[in-house]
Formats: sequence, C-alpha cells, structure tokens
Amino acid sequence: MDLPRPELALVPRPRRLSTRSGHLRLDDTTRLRVTPGAEPAAALLRTLLAPATGLPLETAADGTFVLALDPALTGLGDEGYGLTVSPKGALLRAARPAGLLRGVQTVRQLLPHEALSGRPVRGVPWDLPAVEITDVPRHSWRGSMLDVARHFQPVSYLRRHVDLMALHKLNVFHLHLTDDQGWRMPVAAYPRLTEVGGRRAESMAGPAGGDRFDGVPHAGSYTRAELRGLVAYAAERGVTVLPETGVPGHVRAALAAHPELGTEPGRRLGVWTRWGVCENVLGTDDHVLDFFRTVLDEVMDVFPSPYVHIGGDECPTVEWERSPAARARAAREGLPGPRALHPWFLTRMAGHLVRAGRRPVVWAETGVALPRECTVMSWREPGHARAAARRGHQVVQADHHATYFDYARGPGPQEPPAQPGAVVDLRAVYDVDLAPPAADPGAASRVLGAQGQLWTEFVTTPEHIEYLTYPRLCALAERVWDGTAGWEDFTTRLAGHLARLDALGVPHAVPPARPPVPPRVGGVR
Repeated sequence: MDLPRPELALVPRPRRLSTRSGHLRLDDTTRLRVTPGAEPAAALLRTLLAPATGLPLETAADGTFVLALDPALTGLGDEGYGLTVSPKGALLRAARPAGLLRGVQTVRQLLPHEALSGRPVRGVPWDLPAVEITDVPRHSWRGSMLDVARHFQPVSYLRRHVDLMALHKLNVFHLHLTDDQGWRMPVAAYPRLTEVGGRRAESMAGPAGGDRFDGVPHAGSYTRAELRGLVAYAAERGVTVLPETGVPGHVRAALAAHPELGTEPGRRLGVWTRWGVCENVLGTDDHVLDFFRTVLDEVMDVFPSPYVHIGGDECPTVEWERSPAARARAAREGLPGPRALHPWFLTRMAGHLVRAGRRPVVWAETGVALPRECTVMSWREPGHARAAARRGHQVVQADHHATYFDYARGPGPQEPPAQPGAVVDLRAVYDVDLAPPAADPGAASRVLGAQGQLWTEFVTTPEHIEYLTYPRLCALAERVWDGTAGWEDFTTRLAGHLARLDALGVPHAVPPARPPVPPRVGGVR
C-alpha cells in the first residue's frame, strides 16, 4: 500500500500547515544554528535522530537548520512553534522551550518513517519536505496514565512510554504508584511500604479465569534515584510526571505494611490479591494523617510537578461506619456521619499540598464534595466534568467510555484479556467529549484537557500495554492537540502514521500472546 507523504500524515495534525515544492536533505554536512535557550531542543533532535540516521548535526554559526527561542512570539504561547522548511534550510521557532520540543517531534515525523527506528538505517535519503507550519495546542493537559501498582513495570519501560507520548505531543505522564495490590513509591521514612507493600503472593488470573488465581508472586518498587532520573528524562522531552499515591481507599498494600493505619490497628492484612474495590480503608486518627503528610512530603521531594494526585475515588465507608474511633472523629469534626469522612480526609491531604505550593488532583466521585483547590479528573460521566468546572474546579476529562484503554479495543476472541465492560474502539476515543460548559466562559477555561488511562489488572507486559494503548492514544492526542480536522481526515493520516509505530516496534496490530495461567495447587478458589 502506498503511504501518504509524511507532511500529510502528521499526528496530531498541526493547527496550520502549507506545503511547498522541494525538500531539504539532512546529511553529514548539515549543521545546526542554535540561539541561546534552544540548546535543549537541539540536543533532543540529535538524540532522537542519531540511532537511525547517524547524523552528527553539529552546531555552527552558519548552520542552515536554525533552532531559535524568541520570547517575542507571544502568539505561540507556552507550547506553540513555527516551522519553515525550504530547499535552502529550516527554521524552528518558539517563544518558550517547550514549544521547540514540540517542533522537534514534528521534524521527526516529517522525515521518512525509518528515521524513528532504534537501529542504523542505510540507503534512505533523510529529506524534509518543504512546509510552513504554525502550531499551537488547544488544550494544556494532554496526558497518559499508566498503572504500575497492579503490575509493576521497570523504569526502562517507563522511559519508552514517555518517548511514545512525546512523539504525539502529550505532556503529562500520570504514574499510578500505589493501590490495594502494590505500593511502588519509595518512602525513606517508611521502608516497609515497599518492602512489604511492594510484594503480593499472587493475582487473580483474569476475566476469563473467574476466581482462579495465577499462583505467581509479583513484586517491584522504584528507588528515588530511578524516579528522579525518570522525571529528568521526561522533562527533556517536554513531559511532566504526575505522581499518584491514593488515599483514603485503595490502600490495602499500605495497610499490609502498617496495620496501625487501619480502622482496626490490631488486624493483620496481606497485600490484596484480588481485583475490584477493596473495603479496607485508612483510619482517621491524627497519626494516620501525619503518616500520609510525610508520604506526600517525600513524593514532592522526588516529583517537582506542580500537580500531585491523591486518588480519592472508590472509598467504601463500611469500615468507618463500624469503627467507634471513626464515628467519634466524625462527631468531633461536626460531620453528619462517617460517610462524610471521605471528603474530610481528602481536604486534609489537599490542604497539605496547597500549603506546599502544589495543586492537588483527585478522581471525581459521585456525591463527594471536594475542596475548590482540587483539580478534578472526571471518569464516570462527561457531565460530571462540566458540573465540576461550573463549581470552580479545574477539570481533566477522563471519561471511562472513551479514555479507559484497559477496556477491549474491539470485539472477538482474538482480543487479549481486558476489563469487563463495553468496547472502547478507536472511534469512541476520537469522540471523547471535550465540550466546555455551555454559556459559561469562566468554566470553559477550567477544562484543561484529557488523558488516556491504562489500568493493569489484566495487563502484565509492555507488549500488552502498547497493543491496548496504540493507536487509541493517537486518537486522543489528535483531539486534545487540535481535534478540528474530523474523523475521516484523522484516519487518512493515521494510515501513514502507523508506519512510524512499526518503525518504533510498537505492536499495535497483532494481539500479544496470552501467558498461560498455571493451575492453583490445592484446587481453585
């Protein structure tokens, strides 16, 4: 099949693009002219192109490929860029460093798709088509969430995940670090969180396995050095890492390590081996609040992101309703009952972040009033996002009908194990509802954007992650960057863009092999 020319297959589509005649060939004689402040973008361009092309792209005062930082270009905002390519040279300009980084990814996509390979490629002319591009994103939050709590992934894979995000001009990597089934965030003050909470005996086999368990122990956690290295690596590519350590529910791994944090301090629990919503939650005594303030202090020490995620959803209140201490806490705080401890707890954690100069992020939950300073991720219904924006919250759209990539890509027995529920196909992702609240300009400005979610109950390998993520994340990237070209235009460009994913070794077309589920010794639960 003949592929569309690279300039006609850019994903996401630039805001304005005009094609010209001719091309600029990059070869061993090509030199970069780099203005002050543009050095990181020049370094990234070399890093990304070197493996396949071997081009040195050295710096010279008379270089024909110019990377220029010009704060006077105010119309480009924080992430916009302008790119002009002619047979005589190229000019990449931006007002801010992030804009140059976005432009570097466009340069990458304009080259033959072989330029994205991780291995040397011979015999391909590295031609940039002559174009004029002015490009500014429509939304400031363009994200991808990866759950490493259910199934751990090494930092080497997280870096690859960042690289793929950056190619698509996504800028927020939401790292889900803790849950009932595992605690991956290192906390020097409480090493048992990873020593005990980072290990579980086994896991449920998957949706096809019913209540069977796989009999395979699972463990993993990160070091502070690894996470700091990831943060730096992502920043070089214009991506911010958003950490999530969730409270007051989804905390069974923490309770396994520190029983004193629970509603029954003398009870011993293991790291949860099931999926779904666990009823075990945190206690509400002062020492629990102090414990998690310390956790957040260490999270903030590792992650400089202006936003910090504290979870907040799917918090059963049955243990609080049974607990004399929790009921007494609710009475002392003047709350109507134990159920109100959920927003009360989140308010305490959010306040700690605000005092530290950070912005708390929470998953929206039906009927739970949140502090105004919380940025809300709305995952149940699009209407919740608009309502939160009208109440004064910043909002990130995360509708599970359109952005949950743990749901199957399509019907049929060939698809790998997935979250039980509706199919979320490519068109569903493209149709994500980003409409702002009607007749409310202030609320519209508070809708920051959207992100894709990949929960990993049934996803164990990088290959499985990428099969579920791509090309669905391409559709989301298209919508949150500009998204005005229309479905047919997008799918036409995507046909050419898939060759880039192939060059990167992304298994977007063939389902990964299913790992066998070993029989459980002693029968099936």
